Amino acid sequence: MKKSNEKIKNILITGNPGVGKTTLIHRLISKLNVPAGGFYTSEIRDENGRRQGFKIISLNGDEGVMASVDIISKNKVSKYGVDVETIDRIGVNAIKEAIENNKIIVIDEIGRMELFSKRFQDITISALNSPSLVLGTISAKDNAFTEKIKERQDTKIVTLTKQNFAEIETYLERLLLKSEPFSKKIDGSQE
Repeated sequence: MKKSNEKIKNILITGNPGVGKTTLIHRLISKLNVPAGGFYTSEIRDENGRRQGFKIISLNGDEGVMASVDIISKNKVSKYGVDVETIDRIGVNAIKEAIENNKIIVIDEIGRMELFSKRFQDITISALNSPSLVLGTISAKDNAFTEKIKERQDTKIVTLTKQNFAEIETYLERLLLKSEPFSKKIDGSQE
């Protein structure tokens, strides 16, 4: 069933690693200059350029290592041990603050590492159900949780590739500007 753009208030970008999902979110938030909260993730690389893990960084500047080859944990994705406490402390709290302050909610990423946290799953659903617009990324590989999110009628899933980056950036900018939750942020007319 095709989703109508009129009811869309959650926009989630999917695609292979390295296509620019996080970069696109940064560019959209920066270009459109609206109050936003939430978090994004960033790779940690060693001096030889090899990936060693991932940082989680809130839009207000809190950061921590959420996954690393050096973290010993029962929760693992590939060679990375996942620190669920860091996801809860930074990611969950950043989303909660964005919901409470009626900001655009950035969730980068709804992926395997983050899904080890039950609190993250709960706050993600709260964000998607809130009146605020959610702009995020979601894993291309499905599991029961991400599948349910992708089926939501109020959620638009956009597949990003290196080839369609500019086209998707323009498309999302227009879609965001037209969306009701977003236009309220620009007008300053919050309910």
